[in-house]
Amino acid sequence: MAGQAVAACHELLLRLAGRLPDDVTWRLRDWLADDTDHGRAAVAATLPRALLRNRVGITDHERALLVTGAGDDAAVRRAVRAVLPIQSADRPPFEFRAAPDGYDAATLGVLAVARGTAGVAEVLRSVRSGPFGERTVLVVLGGDRPWALAGTLQRLLRAHGDRTPCVEVLPVDLDPPPYHKAAIVGSAQMWSSTGAAVGAST
Repeated sequence: MAGQAVAACHELLLRLAGRLPDDVTWRLRDWLADDTDHGRAAVAATLPRALLRNRVGITDHERALLVTGAGDDAAVRRAVRAVLPIQSADRPPFEFRAAPDGYDAATLGVLAVARGTAGVAEVLRSVRSGPFGERTVLVVLGGDRPWALAGTLQRLLRAHGDRTPCVEVLPVDLDPPPYHKAAIVGSAQMWSSTGAAVGAST
């Protein structure tokens, strides 16, 4: 049950990417990457308040994910009922373009982690422009325990000066939400399990 609850929280945070502010999203993912019941409970307790504060509605499926993440916490389940319902989530108003070539220390660290993580198929990078200005978005396809991988990559990027890293780790069995489909289309491949990193020595 604990693993199912953590996976539900991770999927929900993916679906909320671009709908919640980046600083909220990365912090919640950092807590979830703790990979303990405490981290999952912190996310489940905080997320309904963040949704209310930012006036973000959720679909029935997203609400079910949040309830699963809440587990037996009755207070969180009550808070979930206050979140605005919506029929479907529009794609956040962002545009994505391929990130320019270049491999700095942070990028090489990301590639090293990706190569060393079971199940990772591909690493992509794009530049997102929109309401929050320009941000680099890292999209990782595959990976065991994707919430833990997201946390590791976030911490690596923060250590290199990115205070609000945008890291999207998509499980192989999840159809990418519209935000991620747009990010994937407007991206450049950094690394693939079937080939070498583009433009970098391996």
